[in-house]
Amino acid sequence: MVQGPAAVAAPGRGRGRAVTALLLTPTSLWYLLLLLVPLAILIVFSFGERSPVGGYHPGLTLENYLRLPTRQAAFVNTLVLAVASTALCALLGYPLAYYLATRAGSRRTLLLILIALPFLTSFLIRTYAWFTILGANGIPAILGALGVSPRPVLLNTHFAILIGIVYNYLPLMVFPLYVSLERLDKRLLEASKDLGAGRWATFRQVTLPLSAPGLISGALLVFIPMMGEYIIPNMLGGGKVFFVGNALVDLFLQSRNWPFGSAAAIGLIMVVLITVSIYLFLTSRGRVQREVSQL
Repeated sequence: MVQGPAAVAAPGRGRGRAVTALLLTPTSLWYLLLLLVPLAILIVFSFGERSPVGGYHPGLTLENYLRLPTRQAAFVNTLVLAVASTALCALLGYPLAYYLATRAGSRRTLLLILIALPFLTSFLIRTYAWFTILGANGIPAILGALGVSPRPVLLNTHFAILIGIVYNYLPLMVFPLYVSLERLDKRLLEASKDLGAGRWATFRQVTLPLSAPGLISGALLVFIPMMGEYIIPNMLGGGKVFFVGNALVDLFLQSRNWPFGSAAAIGLIMVVLITVSIYLFLTSRGRVQREVSQL
C-alpha cells in the first residue's frame, strides 16, 4: 500500500512536536516555579487572616481587599509618578535614539557604550549618587555658593524621585527605540521627501508610526518595573513619598500583616495589567485608524 505525502510527513511532525515540547520544558518549569506558584501563594494569602503573632492564618475573607482604599495614597503616588516618568523617558529618549540611529556616524558605538555604562554599576550605587548630588552638600550647596537664596530643597521630594527614576530607567527606553529607528527603511523617508513632504510631515507620517513598536516596547520596559519600585522612593523620597513598594515592605517585614500585604500586591498587579491593557488597546486602535485613513 502506497502512503501519501501527508501520511509520510505525519511521523516527522510528531517528532518535531516532541522535540519542541522537550526544549520548552525547562522554560515552562522555570515559569511555573518563579511566577505562577508565587502568584498562587499570594492569592491564597490575600484571602487569609493575620495571626496574633504576625504572619498568616488560614481563612476565607475579603476584608483585606476591602481595606485597600486605606493605601490609596501609595497607589496614586506610584501610578502618577510611573506615568510621568515613562512620558519623560520617552521625551528624552526619542531624540537621543533618533540621533544615534541617524546622525551619530562613527561615534555611535562610543555613545551606545556610554549609555550602557551605568548598568555596569550597582542600581543602589547609582541611586546613592543622586542622594549625594541632590543632598545639602550637592546642588543646593553649589547654588548657595553662587548666591542663590534661599537654597532649594531637592531631596525627599517628588522631583528627586522623578530624577532618580528617569536616570535609572532611561536606557531601557533608548535601546528599543534605537533598534526600531536603526532598522527603519531609509527609502521610505526618501520617497516621502520626493513626494513633497517636509521634515516634520515625514517624521509625523513615516518615522513616528514605523518606530511605534520600539516606543511601545520601551514604555512597557520602563513602566512595569517602575510600578514596583522601592529603592528610589525610599532613598530619594526619604519616606515622605509613599509608594506601593514601601507599603509592601512595611506590611510584610514590619507589621507582618502578610494577608493584607498579599492583597496589596495583587492590587498592584491588577493596576499594572489594567493600565498596560488600556495602553495597548489605545495604541493598537490608533494604528488601525491610521492604516484605514491611508487606504
